[in-house]
Amino acid sequence: MNNFNVSCPIPLDQYPQVLLAHGGGGKLMQQLLEKMVFSVFKSPDDIPPHDAAVINLPGSKIAFTTDSYVIHPLFFSGGDIGSLAINGTVNDLAMGGARPLYLSLGFIIEEGLPMETLWRVIQSLKKAADTANIKVVTGDTKVVDRGKGDGLFINTAGVGIVEHNQTIAPQMVQPGDAILISGDIGRHGISIMAVREGLELETTIESDCAPLHHLVLEMLNQGVEIHCLRDLTRGGLASALNEIAAGASVTINIKEKAIAVREDVQGACEILGFDPLYVANEGRFIAFIPQNSVNKTLDILKSFSQDASIIGEVTGNGTGMGLVTLESKIGSQRIVDMLSGEQLPRIC
Repeated sequence: MNNFNVSCPIPLDQYPQVLLAHGGGGKLMQQLLEKMVFSVFKSPDDIPPHDAAVINLPGSKIAFTTDSYVIHPLFFSGGDIGSLAINGTVNDLAMGGARPLYLSLGFIIEEGLPMETLWRVIQSLKKAADTANIKVVTGDTKVVDRGKGDGLFINTAGVGIVEHNQTIAPQMVQPGDAILISGDIGRHGISIMAVREGLELETTIESDCAPLHHLVLEMLNQGVEIHCLRDLTRGGLASALNEIAAGASVTINIKEKAIAVREDVQGACEILGFDPLYVANEGRFIAFIPQNSVNKTLDILKSFSQDASIIGEVTGNGTGMGLVTLESKIGSQRIVDMLSGEQLPRIC
């Protein structure tokens, strides 16, 4: 009798070509970074991987980040690629506890893009930068052949100053920490999907795209002890929680009934087969806070959104593999895993 091998000769997580999922904030992106980027460009021991690198300089401490924006379509309800580029970079700096100061802009423009479209984006960039009080100080422009650039891509780099002595990073998360969220989830991804696919929903769902640094700075000004922050972009809340659980080797328990999802967003997710936990956001973050600072933090977050809430806590002793569990609205427990990619690509 011949032996029958049911295993796939090529593991599903090993691909000979890059897929959209490799940029989706899920397992495939993590594997791509760990095997092909982090293995070559190892971070110094004093600069742990995070949304922004916090670097000690003589007499000061700065945060430095970079990002690229390839969103399709360029304009959506509640924002556009311009406001997204500014706010996304500002928020990455804020997640390191920094005050955003300076930003670079790199344009990759496809031949044939209407000048009116480019000017509209530039005006949006200016408005968002002024709102966030960050200055654009340098940049670059490249034009690629027609059909090679999908209209417009934007690359940014941001620099901020760290004016406190706290270390805000996944490895600082501790058992007993409360997990707070700054508002409702899922609106950005559904807003993009509605425009992209021409969906006619009963209500217009606007992206939550917004800068978040003022909330973080207020937390720091009021003496809140912050262990970790993470904005909920690609992969949504579920992916962010999984990344931090793995980075801190802890178990995270969250409660579904504590997580705000607007009815129209929930309805759209049900129609489209999406889970709101994995839908992208561009103006929401989670904070890991010790119990003695929870009430003060919640008051600050609720000044921004009444949907801010305590959604769970950290358990375990910091020696596990990292796990996220959810208590459903009916009281059952399930594991919240990280997807291979994202439900909706190119949302940032």
